[in-house]
Amino acid sequence: MVLPLALSGGDPSGIGLEIAAKAWAAREAFALPCFYLLADPAMVERRATAAGVTVPVSACEPHEAASLFPRHLPVVPLANRMTDSPGKPLAANAAGIIEAIDRAVADTLGGTASGVVTLPIAKKPLYDAGFPFPGHTEYLAHLAETATGRPVRPVMMLAGPKLRTVPVTIHIALSAVMAALTPELLEETIRITHADLVARFGLSRPRIAVSGLNPHAGEDGAMGREEIEVIAPVLDRLRGEGMAITGPLPADTLFHDRARAEYDVAVCMYHDQALIPAKALGFDDAVNVTLGLPFIRTSPDHGTAFAIAGTGAARPDSLVAALKMAARMAAGSSGQ
Repeated sequence: MVLPLALSGGDPSGIGLEIAAKAWAAREAFALPCFYLLADPAMVERRATAAGVTVPVSACEPHEAASLFPRHLPVVPLANRMTDSPGKPLAANAAGIIEAIDRAVADTLGGTASGVVTLPIAKKPLYDAGFPFPGHTEYLAHLAETATGRPVRPVMMLAGPKLRTVPVTIHIALSAVMAALTPELLEETIRITHADLVARFGLSRPRIAVSGLNPHAGEDGAMGREEIEVIAPVLDRLRGEGMAITGPLPADTLFHDRARAEYDVAVCMYHDQALIPAKALGFDDAVNVTLGLPFIRTSPDHGTAFAIAGTGAARPDSLVAALKMAARMAAGSSGQ
């Protein structure tokens, strides 16, 4: 039996509910996997109507989603009521936003759903309500640790049809990258990436390209010694274990067509080094995948887009890609 995906509703003041409705409305054209949306059913209906999309919404429980999905958008109601305010995020909606995430994770870990797909949230309204985590991914890691009793290190991967990239350091200032880039962090990131590419992407021996930090990958120490002192020793050790790793490689020649044909994922040293090429090559269909969790998690590679919320202008492309990737990962994990 193929389980549905659990789609958390994100911030209702953003475009999440609109793109969920648009994705479902085009489910046959996109060959979408079954999913249910954790949100306020009436709010979903209003947002679909405002976007000019005909979507029959059916309030349900997760186990009913599969039978409803062909003709209705299954929406699992939340206990916390939320205010419909397109384009105007409210701290008062934080409890409902968090509840949707909690429920999606619990359903997946409990065997009701095959994976978690998250619609975008905004940090400020959550912070204003006392949310203590830096962001979505850190909160998901906390939920995983609480449920399993084991430490979890989430790793971010941007995946599109032409490129997968993983940043070793993520949301920190560029000036802080050199201090944060330790051999331990690099090795752990590569090991987690390798393990999930095998377990969830069906790659028996993933080819991993690793960028340098400095221009020209340091040019033998002339432009920095991080490649010599931090990166290369880690790669040598992992190659000695049998991993297919190349690098450290100059980032400016790592992403052209011929170079990309030689690897399955590029591990990069900082946020923009990884995300600029991923978004340049797949802005509308790149997917944010969180590796290292005990459950599948994908999300669209964009934010809440408050500026266009409620206007009907939002496109569902990245959400469609996130749903389809989560379904493929679930099938790969289960051997289907």
